[in-house]
Amino acid sequence: MTDILLYDNWERQLRVFSPIRKDWVGLYCCGPTVYDYAHIGNLRTYLFEDLLRRTLELNGHHVRHVVNITDVGHLVSDADEGEDKMEAGSRRTGESAWDIAEKYTLAFKQDLHSLNMLEPQIWCKATDHIAEQISFIACIEQKGFCYITSDGVYFDTSKQDDYGYLSRLNREGLEAGKRVDIGEKRNSTDFALWKFSPANSQRQMEWDSPWGRGFPGWHIECSAMSAKYLEPWFDIHCGGEDHIAIHHSNEIAQNQACHGTRLANFWMHGYFLQIDAGKMSKSSGDFLRLQSLIDLGIDPLAYRWLCLSAHYRSQLNFNWDALRASQTGLNRLRETYLALPDGGSVNQSYADRFIAEVNQDVNVPKAIAVMWEMLKSPVIDADKKATLDYFDQIFGLHLKQWKPKQNAISEEVTHLLEQRKLSRMNKNWAESDRLRDEIKGLGFEVEDTADGMKVKPVD
Repeated sequence: MTDILLYDNWERQLRVFSPIRKDWVGLYCCGPTVYDYAHIGNLRTYLFEDLLRRTLELNGHHVRHVVNITDVGHLVSDADEGEDKMEAGSRRTGESAWDIAEKYTLAFKQDLHSLNMLEPQIWCKATDHIAEQISFIACIEQKGFCYITSDGVYFDTSKQDDYGYLSRLNREGLEAGKRVDIGEKRNSTDFALWKFSPANSQRQMEWDSPWGRGFPGWHIECSAMSAKYLEPWFDIHCGGEDHIAIHHSNEIAQNQACHGTRLANFWMHGYFLQIDAGKMSKSSGDFLRLQSLIDLGIDPLAYRWLCLSAHYRSQLNFNWDALRASQTGLNRLRETYLALPDGGSVNQSYADRFIAEVNQDVNVPKAIAVMWEMLKSPVIDADKKATLDYFDQIFGLHLKQWKPKQNAISEEVTHLLEQRKLSRMNKNWAESDRLRDEIKGLGFEVEDTADGMKVKPVD
């Protein structure tokens, strides 16, 4: 096989991947903060990480895949200000912080399952690793990289000349141009390792520590848990592009202080999903869940197929026309696969070309082009099917398991459901009722529930 080339954000270039250890590749992926559902933009990053893992495994590597669950310590502002997102989520829902953490963790795992993502070998929750985080902070303190204020223990970024190198941070310009009150922090880039619980109040999630009762900062959990499960120097650390400037830069700072490493040999980041020229975010309140697509009769693997059409380091614009086209393309591929006979062998020439494209920084769009070329070639049909099975180890489309569904929702019905959802958002109830009747005439009943529209075939 060809060498695997991966884009490393630390060096800002493609590098040949060579595993640190002979027996396993360490892959750490920053997981969700479980104060709400994940939106489809979040899920695009996890799809990239799934493709990366599949690429490594197709090349014969055993991957030790770790994903964390942030269920404490991530404040509303990434700059260590405001309320803990878990506490805010608890107030919003009326449920305990512990209950919403469990609820949204299960929902996130269901989304991964619906998109046929490989399950990580290790899930690790921040609240299950408080002792490890306290120990890590103690190491940082012992080496002289932190200080204590009235509201917590802070990392002193001035102690590291290369702090912020991952994001090429202009520290001098940042300090010269700062316009915000940094309180007791010594530098605007300093960040919390441990936050003290507010006086005269009790948090739902708080613990005793050598510095006082409180809770860990957001960044320390990933440093502590990755070091525990993958050791302080491992192969690849992944996340969204929004992690580069703060979260991942702070993880690196912590590890350099405690262990003398930049944590991971490769730092890789997936780019945002765009909607109407803006990134999708939970804070905007208008994000789309995967379940929203499913409720409209859209196969979740159509969204996976849409994400596979763009390289992970390029922006992907989401719109309904693109999603419908993805559903059509996926159905065409499935029907083509189903019509091919069994009993063939993988065509090695096309397999080699396919893996060569995938090994070029997980370039799945070019690998898809190889697939369509193979299907149009004079390769015998049975071999085409066997080669598609090989390709699907990367695509993850469950081609072998797919069977045509009875009463499948047509593109026409899907379009009407989208129009009806828009009518209801605009409180155009008459148009909403008319569309419901039209959908029923095409064989499907629509039920309006607190969780949105539910669609089922007419009995």
